Amino acid sequence: MKADPKADAGLPPPGASKKKLLIIVLASVLVAGGIGGGAAWYFLHGKADKEEAAPSKKKHAASKAGPPVFVPIDSFTVNLQPENGEQYLQIAFTLQTSSAEEMDLIKVNMPKVRSRLLLLLSGKKASELNTVEGKQQLAAEIINQVNQPFEDKGPEQDVTDVLFTAFIIQ
Repeated sequence: MKADPKADAGLPPPGASKKKLLIIVLASVLVAGGIGGGAAWYFLHGKADKEEAAPSKKKHAASKAGPPVFVPIDSFTVNLQPENGEQYLQIAFTLQTSSAEEMDLIKVNMPKVRSRLLLLLSGKKASELNTVEGKQQLAAEIINQVNQPFEDKGPEQDVTDVLFTAFIIQ
């Protein structure tokens, strides 16, 4: 009996099925390794980001991802420490905070904020405030005063910048 040549044409050669099996196994190993490596990177990278983003004990757990929030402060007019006769400082500025929660906290405690700032400003001399460095130093002192907790052992505020809108010494 002769073998039918058409019947043999549909069967793959004996070595071809081993090649297909080897390719499938290698592709599966590569895909599984890629998924496993990606998952490991995700979990390790995500954990490191959470540790870096952990809020400090002194700060609120406010989100810093959003845009800054600005709190305008009404203008102050104070007597400066005398040097060459009486001198006055008229100043207006805006505080930059990290969140709307910080803004609300500052607004609720505005009498405390204004009192602290009046005491700070009235202790200054005109010669201390005339230079750019003097104004930058004043901005840092304002931030320090406003960031002090409003309650005993309470959290600090998160004021990040002072933006002067008016600054007149007479």
